[in-house]
Amino acid sequence: MGKSDYNKGSKSSEKNNGGFKKRNFTGSGTPKPKNTTPPKPSDPNSIRLNKYVANSGVCSRREADVFIAAGSVTVNGKVVSEMGYKVKLNDVVKFDGRHLNPEKKEYVLLNKPKDFSTTVRNEQGKRNVAGLISSASKATLLPVDRMTKASTGLLLFTNDGDMTKRLLNPKNGLRKIYHVELTKPLRSADLKKIQDGITVEEKVVNIQDISYVDNAPKNQVGIELFSSRSNIVTKIFEQLEYEVVKLDRVVYGGLTKKDLPRGHWRYLTKQEIVNLGMVK
Repeated sequence: MGKSDYNKGSKSSEKNNGGFKKRNFTGSGTPKPKNTTPPKPSDPNSIRLNKYVANSGVCSRREADVFIAAGSVTVNGKVVSEMGYKVKLNDVVKFDGRHLNPEKKEYVLLNKPKDFSTTVRNEQGKRNVAGLISSASKATLLPVDRMTKASTGLLLFTNDGDMTKRLLNPKNGLRKIYHVELTKPLRSADLKKIQDGITVEEKVVNIQDISYVDNAPKNQVGIELFSSRSNIVTKIFEQLEYEVVKLDRVVYGGLTKKDLPRGHWRYLTKQEIVNLGMVK
């Protein structure tokens, strides 16, 4: 208990009051009535303008105050320079003419286990990857791409639509590495065919690298490619009459499974977000 909690009056006063200062009493000795008026609840549909701007990813909250004061922000077509101004989530807020989204952008990386669906729709009674990251954010995070239920490995979730479009753009060529297990050994001649570029559904798939996995049977290979085509790895081997029994994505862009056990997730670091954002 600090000294400030004790009565600083006379010793006799301290004795009469048990050593504590009287509080909430009027001069007549009548207790002051407590304020019973409940505080006004905050409106869940409104947000401070500087936070709205900061959540959109334009700048920090402190920097947003500067831009607001400079008249760079409009709300429903009108310039707002008032500090502490609150806007509703359905208001149209623009920064230098660009429409802003107030939802904070988030990025979560999951090491997907087997037998979990990546479909967006709710499949009752079936396990979905959305449940594995449900505690990561209050926002709706969607997988950037799809994986089959049997596939495992890295799966990125975000509410950043612009980032998703960039990563899925076939022209961008996002680096991916898979550990593949087949039902039978891969012949060296077929490995060479894949290495040289193989045609799948009338389009050539350019392979960056493919090799047998060290100290493993010849039915296990690692394959590196830059394709964004759906289920393309399985289709490559099916083209040569091989059946894939295991498909594990071990690298996605510059992201790896290091310190990320199967079924667990983590947030991307700021540097990882910057690196992915450099994909144009």
